[in-house]
Amino acid sequence: MSTVHHLQDTIDRSGRTRRHDSDKAKGTLGERSVCSEILAVCHTGLWTWDPGIGRTVLKSRKKQILFSQGEAADAVFYIQEGQVKLTVVSPQGKEAVVAMLEGGAFLGESCLAGQTVRPATATAVEDSRLVRIDKEVMIRLLHEEPAFSELFLTHLLSRNTRIQEDVVDHLFNSSEKRLARVLLLLAHCEKDGRTEASLPKLSQETLAEMIGTTRALVSFFMTRFREKGFLLYDNGGWHVHRSLYNVIRHGWHSSYG
Repeated sequence: MSTVHHLQDTIDRSGRTRRHDSDKAKGTLGERSVCSEILAVCHTGLWTWDPGIGRTVLKSRKKQILFSQGEAADAVFYIQEGQVKLTVVSPQGKEAVVAMLEGGAFLGESCLAGQTVRPATATAVEDSRLVRIDKEVMIRLLHEEPAFSELFLTHLLSRNTRIQEDVVDHLFNSSEKRLARVLLLLAHCEKDGRTEASLPKLSQETLAEMIGTTRALVSFFMTRFREKGFLLYDNGGWHVHRSLYNVIRHGWHSSYG
């Protein structure tokens, strides 16, 4: 029996089914163009799970809210397909994008560490397919299934490493370097030594929230990147050229001459 099927059988034997209210109103949180938070972009290998006891497969529409900041935290989500944005709103009403998660990533895992409420709001950036796993089932799997524990630990370590890199980027790099890094991460230009890769569809407002600057400045940088051939627009979508790494390595003046 394969590892995936074994994990599926284990989940079927564990936990209990809960109803998930995934039909929340769209656009609960207003968009803002400035934030001072950091970004985590996470991506790992994909797992395939079917519905079963203790887990529910959800199909979320673009802009649909999966859970909101302050709600009870009682389940972990795994992204099979699509992209999910995590946002946090401060007591003063300031909103920040703190993570962009893609297929192969978990979210909501803070409930496993004892958090009883959601620290962030999760919103589908595009039509997505997720698996909702009850907290009790998740804990049982981590205790009883070494293969599952190893996969989950790999995810956590990868995400923690990325967050540390994001903190350094936010503290020491200029806004154009932060934008260049985010674009390269979102396009996965580091994968397989690609020279060019497509970008997911994100608004300039979202990009501004991700790097902590204004939409106008993002627009300015994007235009300059395009003029120098770092960004290409073709067939209705943006493509990132690996040469954009020059902006990160050498900065604005060295790259633009």
